[in-house]
Amino acid sequence: MADRAVPRAPYGAPLRAALSGLTTRGRSFLAAGIAAAGCAYVLGQADLLRVGLLLAVLPLVCVVALHRTRHRVTGSRALSPARVSAAQEARVRLRVDNVSRLPTGVLMLQDRVPYVLGPRPRFVLDRIEPGGRREVSYRVRAELRGRYPMGPLQLRLTDPFGMCELTRGFGTHDTLTVVPRVDPLPPVRLGGEATGHGDGRLRSLALAGEDDVLPRGYRHGDDLRRVHWRSTARHGELMVRREEQPQRAHATVLLDTRGTAYEGVGPEAAFEWAVSGAASAAVHLLERGFSVRLLTDTGSATPGAAGGSGHDSADAAGLLLDILAVVDHSEGTGLETAYDTLRAGTTGLLVAFFGELDEHQAEVAARMRQRNSTAVAFVLDPAVWAGATAAPDRSLHLLRDAGWTALPVAPGASLPGLWHLAGSPGPVPERAS
Repeated sequence: MADRAVPRAPYGAPLRAALSGLTTRGRSFLAAGIAAAGCAYVLGQADLLRVGLLLAVLPLVCVVALHRTRHRVTGSRALSPARVSAAQEARVRLRVDNVSRLPTGVLMLQDRVPYVLGPRPRFVLDRIEPGGRREVSYRVRAELRGRYPMGPLQLRLTDPFGMCELTRGFGTHDTLTVVPRVDPLPPVRLGGEATGHGDGRLRSLALAGEDDVLPRGYRHGDDLRRVHWRSTARHGELMVRREEQPQRAHATVLLDTRGTAYEGVGPEAAFEWAVSGAASAAVHLLERGFSVRLLTDTGSATPGAAGGSGHDSADAAGLLLDILAVVDHSEGTGLETAYDTLRAGTTGLLVAFFGELDEHQAEVAARMRQRNSTAVAFVLDPAVWAGATAAPDRSLHLLRDAGWTALPVAPGASLPGLWHLAGSPGPVPERAS
């Protein structure tokens, strides 16, 4: 657990705010002391004056001591992990340190969390000895993806006599990132995999042909068996063949975020299924060695995130998941911007998650597939998700006629099952679930 020290508030702040923290007991003692002192002065009773002064001074001493202690108690928070998938739990650890030379009284610790993460956690801590610490933890869980602020942490301190209560606020905040659910997908063979890494990798020389290789100068440690003698004779120095360069496959994951293309809200809504599907497809392709670009209907895209090694793939997946954690409906009504973005660059394998497609938008989507490339579409029609029995036949036929592998998605459909169908040879069923 990585603790972060909280800066202490400077001592010397006015005690007026601390006096407002007097409890009913403290106020009663103060009032009784003042009354006894007044009566002693009138009656000339020295013993009663001593009692009155003791009663009045005791709560004031508690206020001063607690005021000093408040600025010598530090608090910190640690999230484990700081990024979780939807419907998974994260543990929050709170730590309180007493850095003063005096013990504290009973403490009440409270952390502020968004209501979607559950009730506000509260803890009662026993007195902390000088230099001591206390640690508590609680769990949070979010059904919806997003970024949720955690904090500030508040600590209520009381003195041993119960005369005063003061609240200490810590200014540190943390953020819990809830990313879409990622389903493991089966390793089916899609069209773009022939040029990627993994089982379908192809390697090629820099130029075509053994006699037409592009050589480079000899470096210490190069294998002499790679010396290209014809180039050496031409350049007058040792030249070696370049290493065979792997051609990394490219893939684009297109997510339709148009607000008019989906209906319903909540974790079981069609849009959340599409976001989770885009996250699952992107992570799967990164693990297969693809360079993955995430694109939305607005034309906004992430740079190509490279997969391959475990470390690089995890970093790239984390970047894409962080983006998908906060993606929301767009105000656009068409897919033309995404079409222009796709036609302006290298698409490679195209995996799209569409909402409702009318005939015009289906034609625009159909033209997104480049010649001799593979395109897979998952279509989530609002009518189907609303319980209608008719599938979006027209849009599916337009996509399939353009060479897409188009699959309708019904409520509760399994993405791994649909992914397996997309990579299977033979005709695609009209409805899949």
